[in-house]
Amino acid sequence: MARIKSALEIALERTNSVESDKNSINQYTIKQQGKKLASQFLENPNISLKKEIEKFPKEDQHSLKQGIFDILVSQIMLPPEKEALERVDTAEKGLEEIIQKPEFTNLGRQLLQTLYEYFQEAEHIEKFIVQQYAPKLRQKEEELSRRMGRQITLDPFQDSEFTAFYNQNIAVLKDQYQAVVDRVKEAAEIFFNQ
Repeated sequence: MARIKSALEIALERTNSVESDKNSINQYTIKQQGKKLASQFLENPNISLKKEIEKFPKEDQHSLKQGIFDILVSQIMLPPEKEALERVDTAEKGLEEIIQKPEFTNLGRQLLQTLYEYFQEAEHIEKFIVQQYAPKLRQKEEELSRRMGRQITLDPFQDSEFTAFYNQNIAVLKDQYQAVVDRVKEAAEIFFNQ
């Protein structure tokens, strides 16, 4: 006759495979501390990540670096405005500290130069587009002025046709530069995991 198992026996069998791994929990906590440290570094780049990492036991340093890396690499992006380049620069310098490979340092410097070029090129394209669109905008202003009976001046960015043309051209530029940013992030991942 088959033995019927009690609820307690069934529960114990199921929990045998679920053991608490204190090491995994500890490494998760260390990784979270790394993320917090990276956030502090982004606010105050004078913090030495290398010195902060050295304060931790050797067995915890990889998890700490992983947390730092996750936050800093997320800041490597095509910034929406030129003023945000400072944060990308800070993140790149932090990555240099934890990756410590000359090849990545060179790549990071090239990225920053490329991002400055992006903003210069975007400015140039904007001026070019405005200049190209100027005759059509004047024509629209004249027509509106005739209809309204007074002088009308339009901002090109208020014109939907201009905005669509502008966005289309800037999107192409952004795609080109985003590809460069993506390659740097991929390289950072590779260098970090070596």
